Amino acid sequence: MSLELLRTLCNLPAPPGREDEFRAFIVEHLSPYADDVHTDAMGNVFFTRRGSGSSPRTIMLAAHMDEISFLVRHISKEGFLYVQPLGGFDPRVLDAQRVWVHGRKRIPGVFGTKPTHFTTPDERTKAVPLEDMFIDVGLPPEKVTELVRIGDPITLERDLIEMGHFYTGKTLDDRVGMYVMVEAFKRFASSHDTIVAVATVQEEVGVRGAKTAAFSLEPHIGIALDITIAADIPGIEERNWCVRLGEGTAVKIMDSYSISDPRLVEFLRTLAEERGIRHQMEILPRGGTDAGGMQLSRSGIPVCTISIPCRYAHSVVESVHRDDVAASIELLRTFCEQSHRFSVA
Repeated sequence: MSLELLRTLCNLPAPPGREDEFRAFIVEHLSPYADDVHTDAMGNVFFTRRGSGSSPRTIMLAAHMDEISFLVRHISKEGFLYVQPLGGFDPRVLDAQRVWVHGRKRIPGVFGTKPTHFTTPDERTKAVPLEDMFIDVGLPPEKVTELVRIGDPITLERDLIEMGHFYTGKTLDDRVGMYVMVEAFKRFASSHDTIVAVATVQEEVGVRGAKTAAFSLEPHIGIALDITIAADIPGIEERNWCVRLGEGTAVKIMDSYSISDPRLVEFLRTLAEERGIRHQMEILPRGGTDAGGMQLSRSGIPVCTISIPCRYAHSVVESVHRDDVAASIELLRTFCEQSHRFSVA
């Protein structure tokens, strides 16, 4: 595995609808492995490896480029920034975090917090509502308004590190899914089917890119690559853990956005068992992936998600197990090479 590539993917900013910098990197990195590369009007990027079969089907792989982030919605007369969220933020994890404000130039900032000396006992037990949170960039008001405009994006700041057997940092949702897709796309030897890896946009605000990408591509099968919630931590009953870190890649049965095609679920399970790839079965009660957008395209297609278990999702300490990442790459690589064995008839 390439920790440096994963770290680079995690550090590149890509707010929904403004994935340009990330897209430029992934095009440069993955294009040498593709027979064709193109970008659609919405910003999705398609990397195609043509199938060698006599009647190749089109299989769409999807991982999203965008990350949960913010837009500047108000600048106070004192120079503090108030934000509009892009994606599902939990305000409990934002207090006193560092950010990057992508204005006329990139500047650092922090989510300000009221000193505990000035809080009431009731305030100390509650999260500050997101609409009341503010960002301090350490500059006088006139300089702030010179550098920052309404609508400028804001992303969280935190480096990816190794922690025991884990990788932990921000934006592993879905940079680790992107990493899995990229590595499997580079590594699979050949396929009877045409494999199209799509780096999608705006997943965090309603799987928008996957919908338009699947509509234009008209794939026969769709596989999403994304994290899933590993709730195997103190305070949560084991029956609600969903998946465990270190127990392998996860084959999704269902989530809030899609019910995976049972035949595709069984095929991925069979491949994992045949190749000795450690895996677990996943039912996610809330949340979804690009599979939901692909599944509803045109007259519908069979879809499934290969999930990477992740603790502390939608925070700056998202954590995945390195063995689960490797297992996910291996399952997707094997699927690309063996896809001709799966029939949608």
